[in-house]
Amino acid sequence: MKMEHHLKSCTRNKNKMSTIKFISIFLFTLFLVVILFHIQYSSPFDFSLSARSQRQIFLSQENYSVVIKSMTAKLKDSLTFLPLKDLRFRETATTGHTWFMSSLNDTHKENEAEHLYFPSKASKGRLLCFKGRDTKDGTKNTYALAWREGLPDSAVLLEGLTFVSDTYFDHTNLWHGLCAVAPFVRWSTKNECLKPTRWVLFHWGELRLKMGSWIQQLMQANFGEVKLEGFDRGDVPYCFEKAVVMRHEISKMGQENKLKMFDLLRCKARSYCGINPAGKGREINERGVSIIRLTLLMRRGSRTFKNATIVTDIFAKECARVEGCILRVVQSEDLSFCDQVKVLTNTDIVASPVGAQLTNMLFMDRESSVMQFYPKGWLEYAGSGQYAYHWMANQSGMKHQGAWWDPIGEECPSPQDQWQCFSFHKDGMVGHNETHFAEWARRVIDQVRLIKMEQASADQANKHDSKTCLC
Repeated sequence: MKMEHHLKSCTRNKNKMSTIKFISIFLFTLFLVVILFHIQYSSPFDFSLSARSQRQIFLSQENYSVVIKSMTAKLKDSLTFLPLKDLRFRETATTGHTWFMSSLNDTHKENEAEHLYFPSKASKGRLLCFKGRDTKDGTKNTYALAWREGLPDSAVLLEGLTFVSDTYFDHTNLWHGLCAVAPFVRWSTKNECLKPTRWVLFHWGELRLKMGSWIQQLMQANFGEVKLEGFDRGDVPYCFEKAVVMRHEISKMGQENKLKMFDLLRCKARSYCGINPAGKGREINERGVSIIRLTLLMRRGSRTFKNATIVTDIFAKECARVEGCILRVVQSEDLSFCDQVKVLTNTDIVASPVGAQLTNMLFMDRESSVMQFYPKGWLEYAGSGQYAYHWMANQSGMKHQGAWWDPIGEECPSPQDQWQCFSFHKDGMVGHNETHFAEWARRVIDQVRLIKMEQASADQANKHDSKTCLC
């Protein structure tokens, strides 16, 4: 009985094993069939693809290339150019983001000039492009931002670094031109002394093809050859590999940085003109008395002295009273750029009517003195602009020793209209007050004499100019 039970159990186990074996063989066969099917048609396991698979991938790549080309073409066609001059901001043209390239906000680091840089994170890696060269209407000149891969087919890519300057005033006047271009000097010193390949100038978005000779030579002293871009290769977009845009001048720059910037401008100009100021601070005459150099910087035409001879005699008399004082009278229009640098380098006190020629104070040593004279009407009608050279004296490290406003002259026929009255008085002649001029000149000369006596060495006298020019 036990034997029979054992035989039945063995038979059941044997049958069970046979069944398992059959199922295993069936599953293996089915799996093999599936693998062979995929190998023949679209197997991902075989690196030797069938002709059909290769054709499918080729078509996929071809379609992808077509899509990329289509998208790039659409990107180029969709580039939108906006007016450089946005009339919506006519009343606030010099504030905020200004009416020049109004859709963009400046980069502003503390105590540095506001500026725009392309390409940058702020521009999302896009380049700056301009189109149009109108010199009378800034709304007809346009700008856009474009990725390098998406530049219009007709675009001209200008390689290198481009300095773009837009000013509310102009690039020919010494004072206004200096304020417009000086921030680039500061930007360069903060960015590995980079130099521009070209300059692009705008005034209210209108293209300008000329930089004043004085300004151009000052920039040449700093950056080498000054090349002005005129966009004269056709009415097509011009895009810049790299660009720095200044549109706020030096308004946000800190005082210490302004001093450093003007120190560099002074140093570069002197070097450019072959002038070595070493030892100037301790010049003495044959009796061992310190030399004081007083310069009357005259001008022709508007805002000249009514009687330049009498004014010269007043200053000559006061200068002669102090041993070591030397008076020089020069006509600014007769001086070349380097002549102006030389004259002002060798000046301790400059006295001059209001005018662009006073911008040359830049070339004097720090702590030098400035005296200024105005025609009738400026005090009442010129507004804050009449203090421009007072500001410059402070920014460049000079001592502004005050000003004299002529109280005598014709009265404005329309006193209720400030702008019309300023226009009436702007280019008037400057009179004189012998007593006031004499006392004023005497006070300033005596002050400079004491300073000269206190200077212990040339290093102290020229501590700001003894350093090697940066960049």
